[in-house]
Amino acid sequence: MAKKEFYSFYPGCSSQPKASADNFLRSSNAMCDALDIKLKEIDDWNCCGASIGYAGGGEVPRLSLSARNIALSQQQNGDADIVAPCAACWIATREAQERVEHNPKVGEGINAALAEIGLKVESGKMPQARHMVEVLVEDIGLDTIAKGVTKPLEGVKIAGYVGCQTNRPFGIAGESFENPLYLDHMIEACGAQAVDKYEKKVACCSGALMFSEPEKGHALVKDIIEAAYDGGADMIVTPCQLCQMNVESYQSNINKTYGTKFNIPVVYYSQLIAVAYGKSSQEAALDGQIIRAGKLEDIANK
Repeated sequence: MAKKEFYSFYPGCSSQPKASADNFLRSSNAMCDALDIKLKEIDDWNCCGASIGYAGGGEVPRLSLSARNIALSQQQNGDADIVAPCAACWIATREAQERVEHNPKVGEGINAALAEIGLKVESGKMPQARHMVEVLVEDIGLDTIAKGVTKPLEGVKIAGYVGCQTNRPFGIAGESFENPLYLDHMIEACGAQAVDKYEKKVACCSGALMFSEPEKGHALVKDIIEAAYDGGADMIVTPCQLCQMNVESYQSNINKTYGTKFNIPVVYYSQLIAVAYGKSSQEAALDGQIIRAGKLEDIANK
């Protein structure tokens, strides 16, 4: 189904076996199998630096981490698009590309670092860095996804929580920064109902602030969950691993702080598509949820 022969795959630290988003990796593999999306993982890829890369190491060292992945991808997989399922990895890779393209001095610094390991990146000759949802929306197409559904997610109402990183600074082409609709359309393509006018669709989950200032993080996530409940959602779906972890795993802490009774599943779009395409509950990695997505499991087990 995919328009490309294959994609160069950069899974990122959280999306690898036994990491925090292991269920995202497993469900993404099931989704890609169903949609005939071929992935070739970049051998010896490294961390993009994520938040810690901005903590004081300097611009060139931070960007060089992503530039190394770009160079390795090009060496191994030629001009194949680099596909990242993680928003932070995608942003870091695209930023490195843009800085090399638009700032020759930064490019020189990066290549000086890469030269130590025999690698190089060149302006105008780097493969394109894309988020996995771009592949789904632009290469596969939501209409095509809808046509292949064998187990429609009927009777399930879902709040599409895009979060902030997948939406800024780059965003998905053609989508509003304030009200992106691709996730809602993806939900509907799978046969479920998207929450209309979900007010916290692009709100921040607090990111790494959840670790250093949890009271602030809890307050932000509380609003995200309440807005989903206000829209009648049975569950929340997100494209971001950090959003998924923060919104799902801290619900018990938030309940203790605020006296709430939150217990709403938070899943990935890849899990929705995997189930809708007839994959088993295990293949869709629903066994990796802290809060079980019972309605999805019931459909998967039919």
